[in-house]
Amino acid sequence: MANKNLTSAKKAKNDEFYTQFGDIQKEIEAYLEYNPDVFRNKVVYCNCDDPYESNFFRYFVLNFNKLGLKQLITTSYKPSPVANTQLGLFGDDKSLAKSKGRPKVTANKFIINEAHDMDGDGEFDLKDVAKQLKANKQNKWTPLEGDGDFRSDECIDILKQSDIVITNPPFSLFRPYVKQLFDYNKQFVIIGSMNAITCKEIFPLIRANRLWLGATGNGSDMVFAVPNGSEIADRDRQKAA
Repeated sequence: MANKNLTSAKKAKNDEFYTQFGDIQKEIEAYLEYNPDVFRNKVVYCNCDDPYESNFFRYFVLNFNKLGLKQLITTSYKPSPVANTQLGLFGDDKSLAKSKGRPKVTANKFIINEAHDMDGDGEFDLKDVAKQLKANKQNKWTPLEGDGDFRSDECIDILKQSDIVITNPPFSLFRPYVKQLFDYNKQFVIIGSMNAITCKEIFPLIRANRLWLGATGNGSDMVFAVPNGSEIADRDRQKAA
């Protein structure tokens, strides 16, 4: 059992690649250039994203009104090595009060229905998001009943209600992840390794023009943030530098 737990923890850590805000912005704006209303009145679901850490959540909540979203939903995965650490999203805003201690690790669900200036400073930012979630005014945070696995019944029920899925899924589960999206006939924008195009489950979709490479990663390397302690090859460190 101990070895199994260590293996699971290592796999979870190696699947934690946090996408940079600029890469998300570049990709989404390519679609907006083609069709400014592509996200209007749509429910966007980020089903592999700790909202405290995810730049996908950050991008879509801050651009909620600009994109004309109907709803934004994010769900996180409980065994994530950085779950609930609140380092990347609200924790980098010095104007927000720091939470005491480490919160209880849970899988979270954030639902954003409206984006408003809550503090009257004339703009909508992450401080307003935090205030709205705390006040539960149209937007809400709830813990998931399960672990937040995208294959769980709980997350599939949310998937069925969504229009577009946008996230950085676990690379080790990329093939079953893509299969699920097609099984439920969902539009999606996801990040995957270029090696995935050689998979027998993926290449036929590209050949049939049912799946295509995005605007960001074609022939270029992307740099991701990873949890402390992750194994990183020297060549990848050099690329990041």
